[in-house]
Amino acid sequence: MLESVGESLDTGPSSAYVELRHLRYFIAVAESGSFRLASERINITQPAITRQIHDLESVLGATLLKRTVRGVELTPVGEVYLREARKALAAVYAASTAVKRFVNGEAGRLRLGVNDNASWEGPVPDALRSLQRDYPDLAIQVSSLNTPQQYEALLAGALDGGFVYTFGDTPAGIRTIVLAQHEVVLAVPNDWALAKRRSVSPSELRDVPIVAFPRAVYPAYYDTLIAACREGGLTLRVTQEEHTESAILSLVSAGIGAALVNSANRSRAPVRVTFVPVKPFGVRLPLSFAYLPQNENPALARLIRVLEAGRGGVR
Repeated sequence: MLESVGESLDTGPSSAYVELRHLRYFIAVAESGSFRLASERINITQPAITRQIHDLESVLGATLLKRTVRGVELTPVGEVYLREARKALAAVYAASTAVKRFVNGEAGRLRLGVNDNASWEGPVPDALRSLQRDYPDLAIQVSSLNTPQQYEALLAGALDGGFVYTFGDTPAGIRTIVLAQHEVVLAVPNDWALAKRRSVSPSELRDVPIVAFPRAVYPAYYDTLIAACREGGLTLRVTQEEHTESAILSLVSAGIGAALVNSANRSRAPVRVTFVPVKPFGVRLPLSFAYLPQNENPALARLIRVLEAGRGGVR
């Protein structure tokens, strides 16, 4: 493999160079103690090895090997050169291995965005755990961002991919893969009567104080949610707004109000909150992986393969 590397090692102002094959042949002879045994070891003819060692000594201006009755031995200079030659070849092998691992998506860096509630269970942590287990040299950087923020970061080149909830039109140039379907549920304080219900209809929430998120956080999702509420005969009585579901659930825990939230929150339900299905309610939350097809990061391609292999149950 090393002979295919075209680089040579410049030893100084001379026009001659030390090439990687010189190091390989010299190491073989030094370790074998014989030109014949070295020839058999690396499958190169003995005259060729002899000529290359002679050329190496000429370039260095030093004798590395001396012939004996038993074969060849290293000179003091040869002992020094053997030590350094091994280091040089080890560095070349390490560089080649590093490149191969990067090209195969086994090393490098992968910058991802994620909606917090998508990262607690399901395809997101499963895929990231699989990558980290199989490719520990791959650095995975995760940023907590909502869907519009992830779209902006992808288009700006700040992310390689993002786990988003897709509503409305996806920005031009971004491709998505649907991974799971979540739903909207009612988050309600444990001590409210609604917490005892098996399900609740939208119309039954007309007089219930609601903690919601501002439309600016994700306009497409907000409009979809409001339209579904109106279709079910409900105009939300919003008493307070927060930008994240974590903050919203904190207010629900405090008894400030109820909230319509992602069912993914069930995987880390606050102690003082109960999640109740809303039926009928036509809003589905498609968890998807978003990326730019022209992104050439090999680690991104590997993550996509992992995600596609695990999405057999998605409808």
